[in-house]
Amino acid sequence: MRIAVAGGTGVVGTHVVETARARGHDVVVLARATGVELLSGAGLPEAIVGTDTVIDVSNVNTLKPDVSVSFFAGATRNLLKAGVAAGVTHHLALTIVGAESTPYGYYAGKLSQERLIEAGDVAWTILRATQFHEFAAMMYVRAKAGPVHAAPRARIQPVAAREVAEHLVALAEAGPGGRVAEIAGPREESLADMVRTYAHAIGRRGWMPDLSLPGSFGRAMRGGSLLPGPDAILGRQTFAEWVEALPDA
Repeated sequence: MRIAVAGGTGVVGTHVVETARARGHDVVVLARATGVELLSGAGLPEAIVGTDTVIDVSNVNTLKPDVSVSFFAGATRNLLKAGVAAGVTHHLALTIVGAESTPYGYYAGKLSQERLIEAGDVAWTILRATQFHEFAAMMYVRAKAGPVHAAPRARIQPVAAREVAEHLVALAEAGPGGRVAEIAGPREESLADMVRTYAHAIGRRGWMPDLSLPGSFGRAMRGGSLLPGPDAILGRQTFAEWVEALPDA
């Protein structure tokens, strides 16, 4: 099968590309590094010719709802349009657990992505995943005021990016499935504890105060809106195991 991976150079995308190629699929990477701009559509029609399945794991780093919606809606429209023209038979997208109950900031863009896919003309699959283990590193960098790093409070159930990628390739092989079961990590974690553990693993020893993120999004994070439902598929690697495998640990 010829699979086009949108965002194939990202955290999940690199694993999707590696897994798909290991399983014998012909893979094309849709990313700026390969001459494809998802938001403008430049290079996309040519790159997607002959593709059977599109796996969209593209991403934008923002907490602003307008930026998130602009990116995900724009990229999705272009992918669907190019997919129809190229005869793509399966559009598979990775979105995020809690998008409907937490429709703020970044999550607003993921909701717009899902709605466009559902209304589109290409048969589809939507997989929602919880945050990846790398979320702790991202929050360590972002939750900072001057020299002080903070530990945001949230209930999450982080999952290994590689395990999500492997599941995505299996779903691509299975064909369009609509909304499928969520995927999450093996157990619930405290984000504040995760951030401190990550900081310790990379040699950070300073004081890290707890931080309650403001507004509706912060309340949703603390209240468990980012946790998976009871029917979620659970991964194997724990956050502690991921930290132990870090090069700097």
